[in-house]
Parts: sequence; structure tokens; C-alpha cells
Amino acid sequence: MEDFRQSGIEQLMVFPGKDPIYSYPHYLRSRYGETDQMGYVYYGRYLEYFEESRTEMIRSLGFPYTRLEANGVMLPVVHTEVDYKAPVFYDERMKIEVTLYDLPSVKLETYYRVFTNRQDAPHILGKVVLCFMNEENRKPCRAPADFINSLSSAIES
Repeated sequence: MEDFRQSGIEQLMVFPGKDPIYSYPHYLRSRYGETDQMGYVYYGRYLEYFEESRTEMIRSLGFPYTRLEANGVMLPVVHTEVDYKAPVFYDERMKIEVTLYDLPSVKLETYYRVFTNRQDAPHILGKVVLCFMNEENRKPCRAPADFINSLSSAIES
């Protein structure tokens, strides 16, 4: 089994140097159709895994995306980063840890670590930045107060 950490590739992704304010674990299993000819999960799939994990994190706050959209707020992705440390293979159960380090204002910065039972270190590191946007005028806006309240309640519990 190849481990990319031993190949001299340095970590490019930098997580904030402070404690997270919120972390959410989401579990997925890699499917056959998500792997490439080498038997690895295809690199582009991780952004889809991040999206599913982030969506479930937001849903766990009692604030699904549909509620944001019903309030005229969209949340498009404006930046992504992914570091590939070690491959994930077909039929491996993954724990995708979604972490927040700051309360969102106009942007929501989410960080990701992908783990399997095969090793203690994360296989994949990621960052996705989203921007709260007014649906009508398509301009950035502040995160809705009730979204912040839902997140704050989850942090306190």
C-alpha cells in the first residue's frame, strides 16, 4: 500500500493554529464507481464527499440548506483546497471530519480531514470556503442571524 506522505510531498494545506469551535463527523463508504483504474477513490470525488458532509453538518444544526434558500440566501463555493496524503480504496468506510474555526460572517470556512480504519493519520485534508449571497441581487451578505444562533447553540452544547 502506497503512502504519499513517504514520497517527499510536503503538506500544502494549512489549518488554523487555534482550537476549532465546532466539529462534525460524517461517515461514508467508497463505492466501486468512485474509484479509478489504480483502485483509488478518484481525486475529484473528495469535493463531493466534502459537500455531503458539510450539508449534513448544517442539517444537524437544525438549519438545512433549504431553509437558507427559503430565506433568499445562497451559499456558493468560492474557494477549495485538497491535499492528498494517502489513497482511500473501494469499499472503505471513511470518517469525514468537518471543522469550523470561526463563526461565519459573510463567508463560511470549512476544513476537512478524511480518515479510515487503515491508519491514524488523515488520508485527505481539505478546505472549502463558501460565501453567503443574497439570491435577489447576487451580492455577498452576512450569514443569517438564525443560522449563527443555531451554530452558537450547537457550540455551547
